[in-house]
Amino acid sequence: MRWFWIDRFEEFVSGQYAVSVKNVSLGEEQIDNYSPGMPYHPAALIIEGMAQTGGLLLSQVSDFKKRIVLAKVGKAEFKFEAVPGDTIRFRCELTNVSDNGAMAHCTAHVKDRLLADVDLMFATLEDNKRFEGVTLFEPAGFCRMIRLMKLFDVGVNPDGTPVKIPQHMLDAEKASLQTNTG
Repeated sequence: MRWFWIDRFEEFVSGQYAVSVKNVSLGEEQIDNYSPGMPYHPAALIIEGMAQTGGLLLSQVSDFKKRIVLAKVGKAEFKFEAVPGDTIRFRCELTNVSDNGAMAHCTAHVKDRLLADVDLMFATLEDNKRFEGVTLFEPAGFCRMIRLMKLFDVGVNPDGTPVKIPQHMLDAEKASLQTNTG
């Protein structure tokens, strides 16, 4: 599975906003190797955590069928560095959604301190012929990963009903289990 820079979701309102957390640990290779002697969580990975939070929020609207990528980082202001032992809380709000992508305003906090304030732009790749037939994630593994992140435990639709796991993801999980056991 590819790298994920969030550990779990705490809030998730389909098509509107999501809150996720990242626990910074000295045991992570990028923390220890990025700046030896002065370990901190790199700003680029904070932006990536925001992008993953917002990207999953946007992707869920299409039942994870559209390919969503980070297209542009707008304003990005950082106030201090997150260090081992900190828990970063990302909040991403979709501010403008279209068929081609979305804009999002994201913040990162450590406790009650504002760590970062970032504007992101996402794009969908569905209409691009270069990406036809290219799978970004194996569906069953991807479903397991977002289950572990508690997306379906806390996710709700704007009317308060629970976000359901898309049928195509359940089918992929079932096929994966049959392949591995049979």
